[in-house]
Amino acid sequence: MKTFEVVITETLMAIRTVQAHSEEEAIAMVKASYENCEVELDFHDFFKAD
Repeated sequence: MKTFEVVITETLMAIRTVQAHSEEEAIAMVKASYENCEVELDFHDFFKAD
């Protein structure tokens, strides 16, 4: 019998709505918020791709 390694990946996803002057600014704002632990993702944010 062979041995196999199988990777299991879970993906969490959330949508944040922000007001900004550009897409780049909006991304930077949300990224900063995430990096400052102001955004917490949990099992409610689980994304299941079909």
